[in-house]
Amino acid sequence: MIDIIPSLPVAYEVLPDRLHERLTAAAEREGLLDVAYRTLDTPVGSLLLAATRQGLVKVAFDRQDHDAVLAGLASTISPRILRAPARLDAVTRQLDEYFTGGRRSFDVPLDFRLARGFRLSVLEHLPEIEYGHTESYSQVATAAGSPKAVRAVGTACALNPLPVVVPCHRVVRSDGSYGQYAGGEDAKRVLLTMEAA
Repeated sequence: MIDIIPSLPVAYEVLPDRLHERLTAAAEREGLLDVAYRTLDTPVGSLLLAATRQGLVKVAFDRQDHDAVLAGLASTISPRILRAPARLDAVTRQLDEYFTGGRRSFDVPLDFRLARGFRLSVLEHLPEIEYGHTESYSQVATAAGSPKAVRAVGTACALNPLPVVVPCHRVVRSDGSYGQYAGGEDAKRVLLTMEAA
């Protein structure tokens, strides 16, 4: 963080923010901003949101270490990453609506480049699980075309790059218990309780 000299006029305090805004706008205009990101405070903690030009590519919980997530995106997608909240305005608005009970599904462009094969088939099915409902790992495996791939469904949900928006929290064990979740069991409980209300 830049230290501000107390004797300078207050206008200088906002200079780093203005420079960042100009840099971000120039990078976006010149097509040099491959991944834009921001964080959002929610009832399940701070979420890191990242988007490419194609759409939302990553949602990460604070416990996943946002810095590590950004480093991973830099190595798998592009090192041209900047905090650029404007690209994420639509998903931010929809997440706010979701967490205040005004939205049951999301309709923002998604970039699934971080999932392939069967994992992608699972992720494509998850939005079909209705708000307030759940499916077992076995049901999801059947819906994704491989009834015996129950463990692979668990892996697909654990590695879901877009939790909350692509609702892997709606997948539970056959006995109804929560199972694992990238955001932790408490986050999964909060989401399922909110949707069941």
